[in-house]
Amino acid sequence: MIANDLSQTVVTLFAGLGALLVFMGLGLAYALKNHLLSIVDTLWGLGFVVVAAVSAIVSLGGDGGRAQRWIVLAMVAVWGLRLAWHVGGRNHGKGEDPRYAELLENGEKAGRSFAQTAVTRVFVPQGVAMFIVSAPLMVGPNNERMSVPLTVVGVVVWAVGLFFETVGDAQLKKYKSDPDNKGKIMDTGLWSLTRHPNYFGDAAVWWGLGIVAAGSWPGIVALIGPAIMSYSLVNVTGAKLNEKSQRKKPGWDDYARRTSYFIPLPPKR
Repeated sequence: MIANDLSQTVVTLFAGLGALLVFMGLGLAYALKNHLLSIVDTLWGLGFVVVAAVSAIVSLGGDGGRAQRWIVLAMVAVWGLRLAWHVGGRNHGKGEDPRYAELLENGEKAGRSFAQTAVTRVFVPQGVAMFIVSAPLMVGPNNERMSVPLTVVGVVVWAVGLFFETVGDAQLKKYKSDPDNKGKIMDTGLWSLTRHPNYFGDAAVWWGLGIVAAGSWPGIVALIGPAIMSYSLVNVTGAKLNEKSQRKKPGWDDYARRTSYFIPLPPKR
């Protein structure tokens, strides 16, 4: 039984890795053809959908938690497709994202071509990050027993996260669409409870996925992915990076004083 689980785990990991390589390779080809690195932001959510789909299909040949895989696939698909639609719609027709424009400029100064920067600074790092974060979710459901209580808890946590991410993005989009709000700080709705409802929601979505995929060994390793994602969202690529630009806006200090950094809490008076 243990040997079968180990064999299924190895097959699933290699299948997921292969699918991710093909997917990111196609994304890289698109970026090179259109000279547009920001496409990688749209690919972020879609990549996890591809990995989850391949894992679910591969599980048909094993003895692991097939039901868990299909539940995880459905949850990842809803989250990933929504995120890709949101990011793709936001970036469409706007040219290169300033972050990548700066990256390309620095690369040019260092003597790197567009292709070299795209591969070494964008697509390879993001592909590696996607595999590391999603690998535990591929391994977790290889145990045969599915915990119904954990599945229910996981779906609830995921739903709360999806609500915060979706509604937070929608509120911010509506706020920014009003020219009178240019340069101002969004501090109403979910943004009055946390300075980063979208990033909090993203983290909660991944904890929900991890809880569903967990249950018994080796399922517990499924919590590694959410832990890595949460750390990144809080301290690296998400909230921390976003606040570097937000601090320049008038009224930021007061907003930061009364509003929770990440976990939603009632605003301070």
